[in-house]
Amino acid sequence: MMRGDRLISILLLLQSYNQLTAKQLSEKLEVSERTIYRDMDALSRIGIPVIAERGKQGGWSLLNNYKTSLTGFKETEVHALFISYSIQLLEDLGLKREADDARNKLFASLPAVQQNSAKAVWNRIYIDTSSWRQKQENAASFSVLQQAIWDTKKLRIEYQRADGSEDERIVKPLGLVAKGNKWYFIAGKENNEIRSYRISRIQTAKPIDETFIRPNNFDLASYWDSTTNAFIEHLPEYPVSVEVTKKIMPRLTFTGRFVRILEVKDPSQEGWIPVDLVFNTEEEAAAYILGFANQIRVLKPKRLHSKVSDMAKATAAFYQQND
Repeated sequence: MMRGDRLISILLLLQSYNQLTAKQLSEKLEVSERTIYRDMDALSRIGIPVIAERGKQGGWSLLNNYKTSLTGFKETEVHALFISYSIQLLEDLGLKREADDARNKLFASLPAVQQNSAKAVWNRIYIDTSSWRQKQENAASFSVLQQAIWDTKKLRIEYQRADGSEDERIVKPLGLVAKGNKWYFIAGKENNEIRSYRISRIQTAKPIDETFIRPNNFDLASYWDSTTNAFIEHLPEYPVSVEVTKKIMPRLTFTGRFVRILEVKDPSQEGWIPVDLVFNTEEEAAAYILGFANQIRVLKPKRLHSKVSDMAKATAAFYQQND
């Protein structure tokens, strides 16, 4: 990003967020904090009233809600604004019609030459966040969660854990996150610990006539990124080496199970293709491999080879008994 563009971006960010720390600005603009401090000096020298407030709740802001009227879009900015949105997610939020109206108003406000650029984007990029044979998740409480976030009101929810057990808790709604086509509810507990809840597991959600104060420095996108990275880092890993037939190569990751391909090696003289895979657990690996029958065979670990063999024998015996 050129420095002039970055200075404008800083102004727009401060106008949008009112106050941001140097660290937050550096993360959003993908530069160092030292660069942000130099940019602030540059803004001050040209008469922009940026001020720094020290302390835990401090940060950079604009004096007396200073506003600048920046007009005109670059072509790449028009592209960014008019890339198609996810229709399914907007319908979940009840904002599909409003999004269409807002886009039409924005389109009408553009010069003719940029309207052509916007049309070109519509016809070249389309985003579909749904999955093949998508199963609609239970989201009975979605509108209640959404309203509580806007109203900053506490909720009493009944939540079903991954193991099937349920519990009741009072939470402070902070935001909604769409991961692919699945929604997550972000909320603070009574002790202010922030947690993520799969919306399809929220059995009931009832508003409590009690408001709360949102954490000043809470940034939804930053929270989600950090928790997602931490989740991935702590996922269990079960590496497996296999050989597969050419026939099933395109289907290896096109299944409902978690599997990651580490390496695909050159085929052997017999035509088998060596592949290194990673699963979460041995059980997932065994069920996955068994599903491909005689089109895949385990090289290592040997324990998994035996497990798949035993499962195949047990399956065959079961069906022979029930013929």
